Amino acid sequence: MRPRGIVVIAVVVALEATALLVAGGWYGTQLLTGAPVLSFWGAVFTLFLLLAFSAWLFAVARFLLRGFRWPRAGALVAQFFVLTIGFPTLTGGYPLAGLAMLIPAVTTIVLLFDKRVIAFASRAAGAPPAL
Repeated sequence: MRPRGIVVIAVVVALEATALLVAGGWYGTQLLTGAPVLSFWGAVFTLFLLLAFSAWLFAVARFLLRGFRWPRAGALVAQFFVLTIGFPTLTGGYPLAGLAMLIPAVTTIVLLFDKRVIAFASRAAGAPPAL
């Protein structure tokens, strides 16, 4: 039985991946329409990073739902990145945007250390669940 914590974590991570995908689409559109950039190849690299990280987060969400253990670390690191952006956003005059980043990130971090989540997401690649 899949615990609710896993589903919440996977939904938060998938929403973050979707946000990065939308940001990448907007960034790519701006790049194609000739928005001024300091370095064209730097902008292309940034676009690639946005899309690659989005794909990575979609994979993390999917494999968390399947009970693998490796995506827990990816989800944790992603939430730390969100915290490093969300806190300055909150204190920099955008409290709603900051809270929209911080609340799901903190919730996800707490749920990642829940016993039921750890027990469910403990399967190694190619093996049945460990617990």
